Amino acid sequence: MALTKERKAEIIKKYARSEADTGSAEVQIAILTEEINNLTEHLKEHSHDFHSRRGLLKKVGQRRNLLNYLVKNDVTRYRTIVKELGLRK
Repeated sequence: MALTKERKAEIIKKYARSEADTGSAEVQIAILTEEINNLTEHLKEHSHDFHSRRGLLKKVGQRRNLLNYLVKNDVTRYRTIVKELGLRK
């Protein structure tokens, strides 16, 4: 299932740091997490869809880079977003 405009707007509203914020690291991480979860569900059913698998791995890498950026620059923001999204089990 693709990420709809409505769902994306909900995510942006929930994780935005200010009213006009659409591109902070937290928002990007939250959107990527939603897309990763959707692709993971897709691949459970379509295990031979290697093109989607590559897209999933690229998204995971992007999220990893954003999380590394947050760790280096603001550890409290990193801990908050990881806790809210349920990453790092």
